[in-house]
Amino acid sequence: MTLLQTHPRSMSTSTSVHRTVADAMEAAGPQVWDDMTVEAALSVMAAARTGHLVVCDEDGQFTGLVTRARLTVVRDTSGYTDRVRLRDIAGSGGPFASPQTPVAEAEHAMRHRRLRALPVVDEHGDALGVLALSR
Repeated sequence: MTLLQTHPRSMSTSTSVHRTVADAMEAAGPQVWDDMTVEAALSVMAAARTGHLVVCDEDGQFTGLVTRARLTVVRDTSGYTDRVRLRDIAGSGGPFASPQTPVAEAEHAMRHRRLRALPVVDEHGDALGVLALSR
């Protein structure tokens, strides 16, 4: 997993500078186990009307975030079978933010990495929420 690193910047008196990810995040939304199949995950996304799922291991710890676009790409590959699990494609957990990360820093990192959603994870590995860029 990759924690977004922040660099100190000069602080102005604007309240937006002091906003943290914890102030701006949305609820984590559906959290699923990493042993769920791609087809089941796509069904959960459709039912929940969401474009992403927070993936957790058997201990309930955050392991990654999968998007509908990523799952669709996987499903459409020639090597896909209905036994492919989220743990097979989720990778190393990807980037995530701490609740104390300044919003401006997280948004900048998301735009730089072309991420539309960024999980917010506490020091224990629990997913607290998701920071999503508005269109």
